[in-house]
Amino acid sequence: MEQTLVIGATTKEDRYANRAIRALRSHNYPVVAFGQKEGKVLDVDIETEWNPDWDIETVTLYLGPQNQEGYIDKIIALKPNRVIFNPGTENPAFVEKLKAAKIYPEIGCTLVMLSIGTY
Repeated sequence: MEQTLVIGATTKEDRYANRAIRALRSHNYPVVAFGQKEGKVLDVDIETEWNPDWDIETVTLYLGPQNQEGYIDKIIALKPNRVIFNPGTENPAFVEKLKAAKIYPEIGCTLVMLSIGTY
């Protein structure tokens, strides 16, 4: 299985990014977690330094559009196969940039996709 990058990772268990990391790991997906503060969710360390060499298949966003700007080019440079825009993260301008880079933008919910087997 290819790695998923969770952007907006947090140790706060009530946050959807945290729930997504837990759900991904329960389905045995390898996860890279990126957030503002160091910490750990299950066996996944939260990275606070961006690594341009991450080998990522899917990016799942938990950052609102107002906080995405600094990451758009970095995400595109990783060349993932898809970027999932979870509820509240939708960004039409970012979607167009992904399409231009031949990266599939998916408007959905990682938690729902995992629960119904469409991830």
